[in-house]
Amino acid sequence: MQLPLLQTMLGEVTAFTINSPDPEVSLQFYQKLGFREVIRSDFPFPFIQITDDAILIMLRKSDEPYLALTYYTNDSGKIVLELEARGIQFISSPNKGDFVKRYLFQSPDGANISLVEIPELFAKPPGKTMINMNQADYFKPETYTNKVAGMFGEYAQPVEDLERSIAFWEKIGYTLLSKYTEPQPWAILSDGSGIAGLHQSKEFSSASITFFAADMKSKLENLKKQGLTFKEINPANAILTTPENQQLFLFNFGM
Repeated sequence: MQLPLLQTMLGEVTAFTINSPDPEVSLQFYQKLGFREVIRSDFPFPFIQITDDAILIMLRKSDEPYLALTYYTNDSGKIVLELEARGIQFISSPNKGDFVKRYLFQSPDGANISLVEIPELFAKPPGKTMINMNQADYFKPETYTNKVAGMFGEYAQPVEDLERSIAFWEKIGYTLLSKYTEPQPWAILSDGSGIAGLHQSKEFSSASITFFAADMKSKLENLKKQGLTFKEINPANAILTTPENQQLFLFNFGM
């Protein structure tokens, strides 16, 4: 079984934009997690784009900690008008004459979401995340696009009010795929490109990129051999702190 195909309204390509004090150090870190360099540039700011062939990450040189879910589009103006008609308020917009058009808004819980109109620099990765995999393959590590870290599963976010957060994500084109009450209220939504995991929980305090694998225990053992250190919740689940002071969740899938 494969999850239903959805159509994003926000943009053709998604990426995680992460500020890094030293993108070269960050690149070496993510290479140990199955990522590779795609492109780099010093314009409009120094950055290195990386991928594990399932998701994109933009490592942007800056000392200020920052994580955003970014959409790249050919027509930001049209999308902005639609979002504003739906009640979305932008906290940052481009100035007249800016070469790169960049808009920023936030979820009710402070998750950054940006729209950027420079699509010629970016291409959608060819691999699969949990949203477009056959669900039977969740238990077959040999089918994972990223065989080091596992399947990208969600952009996990702690939320104060699950129903309010669901309503926001639906407003920007996401569809509710699943909703649960245990072990705490949580839900998964997607627009066919991004995957948002909303967790009404105090167990974590900031948005985090999450990978799942049926063989995560062995993957964690291999990552230790690569010199990575992390907080073990148990032998098959861990929290990894990145050089940019962000968190990655590496969780076992299944029993």
